[in-house]
Amino acid sequence: MKKLVASILSLAVAAGIGSAVMAEEATPANGAAPAHHEQGATPHYPLKEPREQEWTFAGPFGHYDKGQLQRGLKVYTEVCSACHSMNLVPFRMLDELGYNEAQVKAFAANYEVQDGPNASGEMFTRKAVPSDHFPSPFPNAEAAAASNNGAAPPDFSLIAKAREVERGFPRFVFDIFTQYQENGPDYIYSLLTGYEEPPAGFEIQPNQHYNPYFHAAAVLAMPKPLSDGQVTYDDGSPQTVSQYAKDVSSFLMWAAEPHLEERKRTGFMVMIFLAIFTILIYLTKRSVYANKDH
Repeated sequence: MKKLVASILSLAVAAGIGSAVMAEEATPANGAAPAHHEQGATPHYPLKEPREQEWTFAGPFGHYDKGQLQRGLKVYTEVCSACHSMNLVPFRMLDELGYNEAQVKAFAANYEVQDGPNASGEMFTRKAVPSDHFPSPFPNAEAAAASNNGAAPPDFSLIAKAREVERGFPRFVFDIFTQYQENGPDYIYSLLTGYEEPPAGFEIQPNQHYNPYFHAAAVLAMPKPLSDGQVTYDDGSPQTVSQYAKDVSSFLMWAAEPHLEERKRTGFMVMIFLAIFTILIYLTKRSVYANKDH
C-alpha cells in the first residue's frame, strides 16, 4: 500500500513539474502572447491564469467581510450596474450586508422596474421595492448588445460561480484538501486588473481591448471599467483599482452564494458528527466482538 501511495505521489509531482514547464514555455516572461498563438495555432484561454488572492471567505471556516461587501455593492452600483444586471438577487437580501429595513427600502427606491398590467391592461413603471430584483439597464438582450459593440453584458447573479477556470492536474486534487473554491473571484479580480497593452505584432480590431485573463479570447468588448479614485469610499479604504476589483469580486461571490457561511458551519458540524459516529462504531465493534472466538 505504501508503495502504491508513493507511486501516485511521484506521478503527481512529475505531472506538476511537466505542467509548470509547459506553462513557462507557453507564456513568455515578458507577458507577450504564447508562441503557438503567434504562429497561428489555436491558443488555450485564458492566456494567463487567474492570480490567487487572499479572501476572508476562503477555507472551511471562511466568512464574509460585511464592510467589504458594502464597498463591493457601491462599486457595482456606481460602475457595473450601468451594463450588468443581477436578475436573481432581490433587494431584500441586502439586509444580510448589515443594512436595516429603511436603508434597504431607500436603496431599492433608486431603481425603477416594469410592472403590470394595470386595470387598463397596460404595463407601467414604478419605483422598486425590497421584494424586486436588481433590474437590467436594458429592455432586452438585443438592446444590450447594440449598446455594447455587439456583445450583450452577462448577468452578474451567478458570475462568480460561472467563471471558474480549470486548474488541471494535479492542482485540482490538492484543491480537494485545501478547500479551494475561490476560482471565480480570483478570475474576476484578475480580469478587472489585467488590462494591458497587446504584445508587439498583435492586431486588435476597433472596440476591442486586450486582456490575457479573459477566459474566451485574448480580447473582449468591455473596456477597462475601473480607474483609481473612481468610487469614493467612506471607511478610509484605498480607492485603487486593485481594491475596487477585490471588493466587487467579494460582493459578486456573496451574490452567487449568499448562504456560504451557513453551508460551511453545517459542513463542519457534519464532519464532527461523522468523526464521533466513527469512534462510537469502532468502540461498539470492539465491545461486541472482544470476547468472541475467531
